[in-house]
Amino acid sequence: MTTAAMVHRQLPFAVRFEWGLDGARAISSGADLAVVVDVLSFTTCVSVAVDRGATVFPYPWMDASAEDFAAHHDALLAGPRGGGGLSLSPSSLRDAPALSRVVLPSPNGSALAHELAQEVPLIAAVSLRNAAATADWVASELPPDAIVAVIAAGERWPGGPLRPAVEDQIGAGAFIAGLAAAGRGGFTPEDGREGFSPEAEAAMAVFNAAEPRLRDALQGCSSGRELIGAGYVNDVEIAAELDAGFAVALLRDGAFGRP
Repeated sequence: MTTAAMVHRQLPFAVRFEWGLDGARAISSGADLAVVVDVLSFTTCVSVAVDRGATVFPYPWMDASAEDFAAHHDALLAGPRGGGGLSLSPSSLRDAPALSRVVLPSPNGSALAHELAQEVPLIAAVSLRNAAATADWVASELPPDAIVAVIAAGERWPGGPLRPAVEDQIGAGAFIAGLAAAGRGGFTPEDGREGFSPEAEAAMAVFNAAEPRLRDALQGCSSGRELIGAGYVNDVEIAAELDAGFAVALLRDGAFGRP
């Protein structure tokens, strides 16, 4: 008998896609890799920082222990946007004169990665900047039958419910398209597992539709307009730098860094 819970796990498929923490828990069971996508802005921040050789510690949002955690790990704690230092702003990480170890809380991607670290052996932070690089790494380093769970972090409505954010679906689709281009996700008749779930295929289709006007899509979506209205147009521009990042960002020992 197939239960609703089993159906939501997308078990027949090697490449799966879902939204938020509940979705991540549903599809990450047995996964070899969880891919967290939070384009505006956590995973874009991670890509910028790791490109510079830095280490990024994800941490829950608004957690009073973050300062002690940063001190214990000899890292700088990123503050709120507009505070004059490192923050959840890709521009602040790009412009910092020196960057080594950063604790980077966020309400969505960072909190999601921190939580998943307890359940999944390997986690990657993916943005539009490093989607292709990460897909190539998966194709070359993970076995052909590896199960990949792709999670769009999304945003939050006032009061806390998940707000699906199109920029994260586009970013997830960019990574999934990279897997397809690398020949991953095909049908394997020996075990009956198919490649991409319909949810993953839909995310890839969203990316393919948005790619010719990617910058416009990020500037025009709700999250992009919110950031631009707050004065952070450069953060949206950095997030739209498709395949400009060369570093894969993997979570090991509690921090994102290069493999």
